[in-house]
Amino acid sequence: MPSAMEGSEWGEEGEILRYEETEDDNVSPTDLSELLKEGTKESHDRAENTQFVKDFLKGRIKKELFKLATVALYFTYSALEEEMDRNKDNPVFAPLYFPLELHRREALVKDLKYFYGEDWKEKIQCSEATQHYVDRIHHVGQHEPELLVAHAYTRYMGDLSGGQVLKKVAQRALKLPSTEEGIQFYVFDNISNAQQFKQLYRARMNALDLDKNTKERIVEEANQAFQFNMQVFEELDKIGRSLTEAAQDGGFPVHDGKGDLRKCPYYADKLGRLWATTELPRARHQAGSTNGAFCVLAGKAGPGCPYHAAVALAKQPLVQLILAACVAVAAGAAAWYIM
Repeated sequence: MPSAMEGSEWGEEGEILRYEETEDDNVSPTDLSELLKEGTKESHDRAENTQFVKDFLKGRIKKELFKLATVALYFTYSALEEEMDRNKDNPVFAPLYFPLELHRREALVKDLKYFYGEDWKEKIQCSEATQHYVDRIHHVGQHEPELLVAHAYTRYMGDLSGGQVLKKVAQRALKLPSTEEGIQFYVFDNISNAQQFKQLYRARMNALDLDKNTKERIVEEANQAFQFNMQVFEELDKIGRSLTEAAQDGGFPVHDGKGDLRKCPYYADKLGRLWATTELPRARHQAGSTNGAFCVLAGKAGPGCPYHAAVALAKQPLVQLILAACVAVAAGAAAWYIM
């Protein structure tokens, strides 16, 4: 799920409304905060214009997709905050260590419990795009901790900016409780004034003892962080296109009882193939070929109707058992199986 990037807010219909940050007379064009602001503008705009983000801002977010986005955030912030804890005493990052105010992992755990239940850990897994992001964060934290600034800036400053609007969009679109269950990720209980905190954070960034080359590398890393986020958005958008509105709620369990067969992309593909086998007979059926005319007029299956024969076959217990078995095997290999 996107964290709306710093420097933007959104209106009711999803349009982007720019606003100017309060200017600080002491800011220099060579300060890290200014270099990041200017150096990531293009990436910022591209991220805002991904289909997933645009749909989200318009309130077109499916619950299952929102849940998967929350899972992606959980793995991302778990990695980020693990590396921040590792480097909390490192002078290249220590001034930006605000665990009480910023850390999101525990808030995300609350959201996952709300969506998946107490056994949420058994129901989630890291997607391919998210894993690439996570791997990069761990590499940076362990080998180039000065670049950790880029990842923290990209995520947390966005969470405190347009992320607060996304909170309202999600709450309204998904009809989530007014008590903020399911959107704890966006709730910063220990920050009373987001604008003032962001100014403090930027001031701390600018006070870091960094040479010109290191600042340039941080800006480059921030652009890479945007790219990782966009890859996660694209992955979510692809999954979203495989979901149907009918697969949003309820359903029947398969194999281990933890999944909804209709929400599994592999099953959707299988269902599509089965549907294809009935569509041609359906067309012939409706055109009155074979015994189709009798079926249409009499409202019952003619003994030679290929459409009804296909439907009858699909309803056979043995056929459904075979299909369910195939799905169970495939689901074990599907990295992004939707619970």
